[in-house]
Amino acid sequence: MTQQVTDAPAGRAPTADAAAVAGLAPGARRSVGVVARALFLLTKPRIIELLLVTTLPTMFLAKRGVPSLALIAVTLVGGALAAGSANTLNCFLDRDIDAIMRRTSRRPLVAGHGQSATIKPGEALASGVLLGAAATLLLGLLANWLAAGLADAAILFYVFVYTMVLKRRTASNIVIGGAAGCFPVLVGWAAVTGTVSWPAVVLFAVIFFWTPPHFWALAMKFKDDYASAGVPMLPVVATAKTVARKIVLYSYGMVVVTLALTPYAGWVYGACALGLGGWFLVEAHRLQSRVAAGESAAPMRLFHLSIAYLTLLFAAVAITAILPWHGFWRG
Repeated sequence: MTQQVTDAPAGRAPTADAAAVAGLAPGARRSVGVVARALFLLTKPRIIELLLVTTLPTMFLAKRGVPSLALIAVTLVGGALAAGSANTLNCFLDRDIDAIMRRTSRRPLVAGHGQSATIKPGEALASGVLLGAAATLLLGLLANWLAAGLADAAILFYVFVYTMVLKRRTASNIVIGGAAGCFPVLVGWAAVTGTVSWPAVVLFAVIFFWTPPHFWALAMKFKDDYASAGVPMLPVVATAKTVARKIVLYSYGMVVVTLALTPYAGWVYGACALGLGGWFLVEAHRLQSRVAAGESAAPMRLFHLSIAYLTLLFAAVAITAILPWHGFWRG
């Protein structure tokens, strides 16, 4: 289980904690609290929150009810540790470009403005590896080894395929690499059932199609940052019209996939998916219209809406999964 491949928190102003650990005067001593806060920030906790939003409803759907609280706790904690591992290793590998990009220049591994980095690279690497090992053992021993293996696969995919191979080489980086952020639903399903069946694959596909519109909206806002770092995100190498067109196409694909879950999740879920999908498509078309008219694209509107959309969609998954009389609700 790993992050949805966006740096969503970077779209916001740095928090007080981020400012507190952004850098130290050369030779300054680091307190345990400062180091701990810095390592915590390297895990990108706000992104982990979004991953857990997709994991828990998937567990409800797999169980057709509420799993044991112990299994929920193990899966969510194990998933958070795995995501934190992947995000920390991502920060370790991307510390050179993070120093160039304005929105990431205050991360704890970055030095600048006469200050030393709060965290040393070796410390970040060790933290990332230890978090991954802890996630594996927790999920494997207290859930099952399939869930643990899927969490490990997500870490490896995000670190080696996305961060090390795709991100700096191709504009398709987020399309392919975004698959890393789809693993939480597989982990949640496997933790409950010990298998991966087709509803879990459909939920995987939902997040797969959701990721490009979500991330490209953010990348449109910060394309100059990516350009300065030499990262070929789609908005850097393609026109705004091309980006907007692809956002619309992937949005339609996402909505179609969400509806494919209806035969299993039920018509109540299907109605929710249809309404939420229409809401998303309206905003995607608005962005395309603004770009076509030569107006400000205002892409962060779609970015923030995409987070709300995913949260509400998976809330619908959870609620319909625990409704009584499942056969009736499935029609």
